Amino acid sequence: MGCAVAAAAMMAGHRVTLLLGEGVDRGARGLVADAAERAAAAWVKIVYFVSVDNLRAAVEREFASADALVMAAAVGDFRPDPASVSPTKLSRRGGPITLRLVPTEDILAAVGATKRRRQRIVAFAVEDGPDGEIESKARREMLEKHADFVVLNPPAAMGSPVSRACILSRNGVALPWGDRPKETLAAEIVNLLA
Repeated sequence: MGCAVAAAAMMAGHRVTLLLGEGVDRGARGLVADAAERAAAAWVKIVYFVSVDNLRAAVEREFASADALVMAAAVGDFRPDPASVSPTKLSRRGGPITLRLVPTEDILAAVGATKRRRQRIVAFAVEDGPDGEIESKARREMLEKHADFVVLNPPAAMGSPVSRACILSRNGVALPWGDRPKETLAAEIVNLLA
């Protein structure tokens, strides 16, 4: 989804910095490359990240000079406890192991707290449940994260070319629920920010 938003922003003539996880597949990367070739006037900077810590540092650094942040990354809510990381290889012969997970920090809430008056933030919420229930939860998160919009979609959107989604604004519904190709949803997000 992040690659689709970056491509839509480039096609609309915006300068883009794309924070791209090392695990993003080549097809998604191709969206950005294809759009960059078609939008010769656009400029794109790609910053790769591997870990939540890498992403946090990159978001903090890049958001300082950005007009908008679209946080489409599916950042894990948990990560292995650093105290439980083994300095040596674990052998399966050692039997079962217990892995302790700790919550990751909320990158968007932290950077959102530093938002300047004219900066805009689009958050993403992956939720499952009745529409009204998940919309209420997404609205609370929008406020907690200082976001201007939240794109709400179910877990089935992950890795799918089509997303059932809606976009909520602080004043209501900016885009009603519907099934849309991710490129169409991305263009709607860019239009909202313009």
